[in-house]
Amino acid sequence: MPENKGFDPNIIEQYRQHISTSTTDYYVPLEEEEQNSDEYVHFYFIGMYEGKEVVYDAVIYTLRLHHNSEVYELAEHKAAKRFPEFEKIRYEEDENGDLELLDDKEEEIGLYMAEIIMEMEDEEAVKVREHVDVDPNLDFGIGLDIGLHVEKITPETITRFIKDYNEDTVVLDDTLFSFQTADEELNS
Repeated sequence: MPENKGFDPNIIEQYRQHISTSTTDYYVPLEEEEQNSDEYVHFYFIGMYEGKEVVYDAVIYTLRLHHNSEVYELAEHKAAKRFPEFEKIRYEEDENGDLELLDDKEEEIGLYMAEIIMEMEDEEAVKVREHVDVDPNLDFGIGLDIGLHVEKITPETITRFIKDYNEDTVVLDDTLFSFQTADEELNS
């Protein structure tokens, strides 16, 4: 198995340099910035793993986003069962940047999925809780998958998480949460 470069002191020093030039305790590569949002951030930070310094490759997101993803995946799964010809709906843009209309079958599938999503939300069929999942099997560094019950992922949220994680003082809420799409639309 190839050596994990996330434990290499020279690589760690490079990340330390990146972090020292920013105003945060973490590093977000430029190519990642446009994929990040108020509800999702991919970042790197330095910490300890089993007594060794390492670069953590982390994603942090809101529980609302996590819930929406889980609900959407289940709706896709149900649509695939009902429509054997189902493929993920791909929204295409025309030359003006406007979304092209879906064909009749895609529209039927989309409406079915919307119905399933609303049904699952009404029944609170999907519940999520705060979590930190550690993945030591990455090619680079140690992976962290972090879901927190916050409205937005802010630099302060990330900095607080890193501090708590590195001090082994992370406290997660065990409460199960379910969200409604209608809630989002009212808050927008």
